[in-house]
Amino acid sequence: MATAEKKTVKVTLVKGLIGTRETHRGTVRGLGLRGINSVSELEDTPAVRGMINKVSYLVKVVA
Repeated sequence: MATAEKKTVKVTLVKGLIGTRETHRGTVRGLGLRGINSVSELEDTPAVRGMINKVSYLVKVVA
């Protein structure tokens, strides 16, 4: 059997977290992002897509 490659998505934090909601800060940490310009490569799942959608004003998806 051939193993299928898992699709991934790269996310970059482009805005700071000061002044944002506590839940949004937790979501950003859940995505594995720390400071501005930090990049995280995650598996492309509906849960991750939902998290990205929730904090879309703070992050940028880099294919």
